[in-house]
Amino acid sequence: MYEEFTTFKALSFDCYGTLIDWETGIGSVLVEWAQSIGISANQEQLLNVYADHEAAVEAEFPSMPYPQVLEQAFTRVGVELGYEVSEKQAEKLGVSVPDWPAFADSHKALERLHRHYSLIILSNVNREGFDASEKRLGIQFDEILVANEIGSYKPSPRNFHALLSRIDELGLQPDQLLHVAQSLFHDHVPAQKQGLKTVWINRRHNQPGWGATPEPSAEVYPTWEFPSLAAFADAVDAAFTD
Repeated sequence: MYEEFTTFKALSFDCYGTLIDWETGIGSVLVEWAQSIGISANQEQLLNVYADHEAAVEAEFPSMPYPQVLEQAFTRVGVELGYEVSEKQAEKLGVSVPDWPAFADSHKALERLHRHYSLIILSNVNREGFDASEKRLGIQFDEILVANEIGSYKPSPRNFHALLSRIDELGLQPDQLLHVAQSLFHDHVPAQKQGLKTVWINRRHNQPGWGATPEPSAEVYPTWEFPSLAAFADAVDAAFTD
């Protein structure tokens, strides 16, 4: 069933939502703000409001550093809900990326996957934010591509063009790359438009709705789906053992 996993040479990863629990990171700041001003909304409700605002800011300001994207998106959440987000509160979210926790299975699963593949990051953050997350993950990635160096944010096709350009520089073919991500909106839709096969790490498999990511903009059918990164690593190990 998973024999094709042995044909790939590299995995490209989304980081936030896939390896790092950005919903907990963002949600904790939103909930603290909401409680401080008496808004009766839980984390899931606040993330649902937040999701479209972050995507809109990234589309409108593709060169904006990610900490400022977070601040602007938070401010827009306040406008939508009719409450002020102070500059200090917005800044707290903007600088929070290094504090976002890794998913419990990320480190060990990445170690296992690194035995079989080169590991590449294609992330919607700035380099400083990712450097802190890489330390949390306890793994050294072979290649790192981040939004502020590309000049655009996923789901822009420009980000995947940059990924494919790097693959070419490494002497690999596109069919030797497998893209691994949680977000259908940010990753699977644009990756499949570029002809890449994808693995959906469906972190929200036991939750309704889309959480911190917008609903996908088009129908999309990931090539494979797993409920966790550990489950994907299990399938890869089995494929290489058979």
